[in-house]
Amino acid sequence: MRRKKFIFFLLLPTLLLISFIILYPTISGVMLSFKNYSLYNFQNIEWIGFENFKTIFSDPFYIDTIWNTLKWVIFSVFFQLILGFILALLMKEPFKGRGVYAGLVFYPWAISGFAIGLIWSWLLNGQFGVINDILIKIGIIEEGISFLSDPSLAMFSVILVNVWYGIPFFAIMILAALQSVPDSLYDAAEIDGAGYFTKLFNITIPYIKPTLINTILLRTIWVMNFPDIIYGMTRGGPAGSTEILAVKMINTVFYESDYSKAAAHGVVIILIFFIYTMMYLKLTSKGEFSL
Repeated sequence: MRRKKFIFFLLLPTLLLISFIILYPTISGVMLSFKNYSLYNFQNIEWIGFENFKTIFSDPFYIDTIWNTLKWVIFSVFFQLILGFILALLMKEPFKGRGVYAGLVFYPWAISGFAIGLIWSWLLNGQFGVINDILIKIGIIEEGISFLSDPSLAMFSVILVNVWYGIPFFAIMILAALQSVPDSLYDAAEIDGAGYFTKLFNITIPYIKPTLINTILLRTIWVMNFPDIIYGMTRGGPAGSTEILAVKMINTVFYESDYSKAAAHGVVIILIFFIYTMMYLKLTSKGEFSL
């Protein structure tokens, strides 16, 4: 009993800190979503029930926002996983200057997502962007492409940047897992005449499957709740073509000054996170979804 009390008091500061920075804001945000708190209504704040949720779900463009969110998450995570896996496999093999190369590859992950968004918004600018300038000079195009102001190209552009930004995370996680695979397994497979892809799909992937599952889970949640790049590049435009749920929540605060409505968007995001996490863990634990 004394040992349990000792462990409890050691954990108590951490539990209090987590409660203060996570639980309290979350509970406050959920409660705020059921009120009418806005910049123009500080005096008569009252409980209004599900009115904020009725308002956001009655928005005819809300389904477009959800669809944008799905495209943003699915394509970003899929290509980050594939390209990060390939990069990790390449970096697993020793070569001269691997440390310097790894530092350069992982460098973007250390930069703020919003800063990355601003930088790429300049690079992809339709009038004076570096990308358009290079494409014109080498003769691929004759005039600048409106990457960020054309609704048909804007989502593709922000996803492309997010894929580039997220590859290092997958590469780091998968590379660490690859280095834990015993060489004896590969040696035994080579003796049996197994080729590269046979070893990849029968040894490497099954061995690092727990890492892949957890990394995909975490990255999906982060990407869905990651408005930084989009906000730095397009603010959700043009015409809402890149507006995901997290960006819509921010725009609701900045442009409508309706904090309760923004909190309702946040509650929807939390519910989606919860449903996705439960379904994903259930499928992966039962083997119904395999990597």
